[in-house]
Amino acid sequence: MIRILLADDEDLTRGALAALLDLEPDLTVTAQAPDGPAAVEAAARHPIDIALLDLEMPHLDGIAAARAINSHHPVPTVLVTRHARPGVLRRALAAGIQGFVPKTTPATQLAAILRDIHTGGRYIDHRLATHALTETPCPLTPRELDVLRAVHHGQAVGGFAEQHHLAPGTVRNYLSAAITKLAVRTRHEAARRAWEEGWI
Repeated sequence: MIRILLADDEDLTRGALAALLDLEPDLTVTAQAPDGPAAVEAAARHPIDIALLDLEMPHLDGIAAARAINSHHPVPTVLVTRHARPGVLRRALAAGIQGFVPKTTPATQLAAILRDIHTGGRYIDHRLATHALTETPCPLTPRELDVLRAVHHGQAVGGFAEQHHLAPGTVRNYLSAAITKLAVRTRHEAARRAWEEGWI
């Protein structure tokens, strides 16, 4: 029996997927979590063979949760996402993710993917892989990405500056540089573009 940790912040989606996977004779959802930190905690408390994580979760996204889980209890990880942005694939692979599937994947196909990954296989959605081969390289520096990530999560310039021991003017300079490079008008448009590209 393949024991699965299932994490998704949408209760209805998580419950429906758990019910469908439990119909498979060799799969069982032994733990569920509504967000990233809860998924990390559940992985520590329950015996699992695979972590099936939603990419877009509050507090800790699927990639960060996978890193945290595997730092203590290494298991194969599959990310499920509604927004299959090509840039995210690169981050997921760098984090050691074994599977990357869109939420449109039928449950029977997902079950087959989980079985294959449990035996050492990998699965990347072919449409996402195709887009990833032609994606635009990220023009932003790591610090500019950090600032845009903070903007995307609603953090104020002053709070980011204090957290990273920077002057507020320095943070605004990073934002200005990012806005110029992305040819947008505001910091929020820049953060949105970086998120859509999968850079943050």
